[in-house]
Amino acid sequence: MTYTQTKPLADAVRDDFPILQQQINGKPLVYLDNAATSQKPRQVLNAWRYYYENDNANVHRGAHSLSTRATEAYEAARAKVAQFIGASSPREIVFTRNATEAINLVAYSWGLNNLQQGDEIILSVMEHHSNLVPWQMIAQKTGAILKFVPLTPLETFDIEAYKQLISTKTKLVTVVHVSNTLGCVNPVTDIVTIAHNYGAKVLIDACQSVPHLPMDVQAIDCDWLVASGHKMCAPSGIGFLYGKERILEEMPPFLGGGEMISEVFLDYSTYGDLPHKFEAGTPAIGEAIALGSAIDYLNNLGMDSIHTYEEELTCYLLEKLTNIPRLRIYGPLENRAALASFNVEGIHSSDLATLLDNDGIAIRSGHHCTQPLHHLFKASGSARASLYFYNTREEIDRFVVALRETIDFFSDVLV
Repeated sequence: MTYTQTKPLADAVRDDFPILQQQINGKPLVYLDNAATSQKPRQVLNAWRYYYENDNANVHRGAHSLSTRATEAYEAARAKVAQFIGASSPREIVFTRNATEAINLVAYSWGLNNLQQGDEIILSVMEHHSNLVPWQMIAQKTGAILKFVPLTPLETFDIEAYKQLISTKTKLVTVVHVSNTLGCVNPVTDIVTIAHNYGAKVLIDACQSVPHLPMDVQAIDCDWLVASGHKMCAPSGIGFLYGKERILEEMPPFLGGGEMISEVFLDYSTYGDLPHKFEAGTPAIGEAIALGSAIDYLNNLGMDSIHTYEEELTCYLLEKLTNIPRLRIYGPLENRAALASFNVEGIHSSDLATLLDNDGIAIRSGHHCTQPLHHLFKASGSARASLYFYNTREEIDRFVVALRETIDFFSDVLV
């Protein structure tokens, strides 16, 4: 990757993020754990607060003004999500607590009712636990068989191996768009095209792509796509499922209760229209409205601008890290997202993260919910620095200097 410098996008947005103004251990915070969760701009926090201070009421159920305003704001947020990812209708957007719940919705509503003994589900070895464990559970219940796409020597999705794995027995392909450990951007459009040629459906885990890349689900042609709000400047407790309307219509409800019904009798019930039949109970109204505000914020910056700036930051980060002796970066060095998982020979990733925190630098350590991938690498975990549009080159410099000093400290101790 070639590093080029333009005017940092971060210069225009840093003041919008109150949390970034603080000090940790007497030093300015450098937040490099964005793949775990993003920080929230003041505009999103204000939208959440405004709802609870002015419009707090349940949605779809009241005739009074507060309920009307809450419902309008909640459904406006749904329309914003649909537009943001290129869905054909807000009816194709189901609000969930997070991407994990969205995957479980598909697993239990569609999977349990469509998978049988001997049917095959194709995943990759890089999947997040949230896109692995539910399918293990469904396979145990249905007798379906899990198959896994391996990595290429460059530690990317092996599309040729995928072509060999897939067959007429394959009923579902469920893969991550961007790996939260390897940083590779998987060729989801090709993956979908190949799957559809065999009559299989495709679910895309887009948690690490929707916040960072322009998204068009109709161009990708996936059957389902999931994402979490907390990784895209929105609060925690809100995510969404996109599904093609025809497929969602055929799927039975995931949860039963209020809101998802049409009529209820003592011995049976009929269910509501899309998307409400999948949204049982009182939803996270304020959080959904704040997600809509987060989308407004990202749209105002421009997803192309965010992606371009993050590409530059990533090149700069990799340029610095590849010059550190004994440091091993996981994943490809080209065509990757704004994160780097790594290990330093002889030093535990948790020790690196702990000492970096003393310098006010927040990175991730552990298995990043990709234990099978770390087992493949014979590593108990890794350190991970992940970027977002409010990060700067100067923060990367501080991180690299502190990382080098930490490595030197451990080298002296080990000697």
